[in-house]
Amino acid sequence: MSDFHYQREQVSDLWDEAAPLLEAHWREIAHYQDIPLSPNVTTYRKLEDLGQVRCYTVRAGVNGGKLAGYVVFFVCRNPHYSTSLQASQDVLFVATEYRHSIPSVRLIRHAEECLRAEGVQVIYHHVKRTNRVGELLERLGYEQVEHIYAKRLDR
Repeated sequence: MSDFHYQREQVSDLWDEAAPLLEAHWREIAHYQDIPLSPNVTTYRKLEDLGQVRCYTVRAGVNGGKLAGYVVFFVCRNPHYSTSLQASQDVLFVATEYRHSIPSVRLIRHAEECLRAEGVQVIYHHVKRTNRVGELLERLGYEQVEHIYAKRLDR
């Protein structure tokens, strides 16, 4: 079995390396496949410079070589609850070949530990209906608190 290494990394340092995973992630879960994947790198960098982005990764192999997965959060004080530092998950993905419980669970737990150490009070994960991440999150103690609805206006 591969060794897995978990750490915080800068999103801006990962774009080239993460591109194949981002593409696989988009193909797997994008509800509107006709809207192309086109991350706004400049916006992510600006938010990172403001201290509002956290990226945690799992790497597989000796010395943590290959990027196997990531979870990215936007972290800020919630406008409705200004005393509460909260993290809202932007993306969570573990490559199919590593999608057994060990790296997925440990990546989420690692992110939780790091965010807790920063004083984050609540973590929100957004889950597409097409995958089963919600089941994993519930096993890890998360509660379903909201549904999100979408409507295309360009059709």
